[in-house]
Amino acid sequence: QVQLVESGGGLVQAGGSLRLSCAASGRTFSAYAMGWFRQFPGTEREFVASISPSGTNMLYADSVKGRGTISRDNAKNMLYLHMNSLKPEDTAVYYCAAGRPMQYNRDYYRSREYDYWGQGTQVTVSS
Repeated sequence: QVQLVESGGGLVQAGGSLRLSCAASGRTFSAYAMGWFRQFPGTEREFVASISPSGTNMLYADSVKGRGTISRDNAKNMLYLHMNSLKPEDTAVYYCAAGRPMQYNRDYYRSREYDYWGQGTQVTVSS
């Protein structure tokens, strides 16, 4: 089992940047595919970015492509999401998630493929 705790959210001005962190418990962090999702009020969680267990395969939603970078440090059991050029429409609760290794890229985009979730961290981008 994996426990996930996000941090790094807050209030940021449009055009600014931030780095979200996700601390994972357990000794098998390196075996999990990891993802970042976000949720707007009244909507389902949407995919933001994902990274394979080894860190060699990263995928991004079109909405953050070119502005976001996902990374992981398996030695430290940490997952990161760095985002720049933030927009007010990036305002959401951001969640990190862990899942078993996925065979197809399309699986990474699906929230149901992830077994463990953090509690979320609020990101607010002011205009």
